[in-house]
Amino acid sequence: MKPLHLQRKHDNAASAEPQADVRQYLTFQLGGDVFAIGILAIREILEYLKPTHVPLMPPFIRGVMNLRGSVVPVIDLSLRFARGETEINRRTCVVIIEVEGEDQLQLIGILVDAVHEVLAIPDADIEPPPQFGSKIRVDFIAGMAKLDGHFIVLLNVNKVLSVDEMALISSLGQQDAAAETQTEKA
Repeated sequence: MKPLHLQRKHDNAASAEPQADVRQYLTFQLGGDVFAIGILAIREILEYLKPTHVPLMPPFIRGVMNLRGSVVPVIDLSLRFARGETEINRRTCVVIIEVEGEDQLQLIGILVDAVHEVLAIPDADIEPPPQFGSKIRVDFIAGMAKLDGHFIVLLNVNKVLSVDEMALISSLGQQDAAAETQTEKA
């Protein structure tokens, strides 16, 4: 990948050529693929510490962690994308992301194999999400960035980490567990 080259907009209104809109994205490894998230959603990157397990949660919620007194859920992004569980190694990180909830911002940690770099990507180099053939849900993809002859999947964090959708999945899992318990007692 290319090193980070930031373009700065100058306050000089008399500039002859208009600047293209450029956004910054944090790239990271998940399985064999590279994904990116806009840095405006990212709060911080932490070394992996085993989260505290919470019973009756969907498998992609690995648990919760303490972030300076706040309880932050940790999501295994690989499991969220219906892939295998993320294997923990020395480069595994938890990326803390701010996600828009109904009435406030929610902090959520995502488990990734490794963090790569921050890239400045012009809007002109971003294609709309594919309508078929993707390994993840189309609504999870904000766009596809063209870089050195290949694509990087830009994630829509508000869809991937939708607090409402994850709460619904969690409540369905609890209902299934309660139904299994009732069946075993009968």
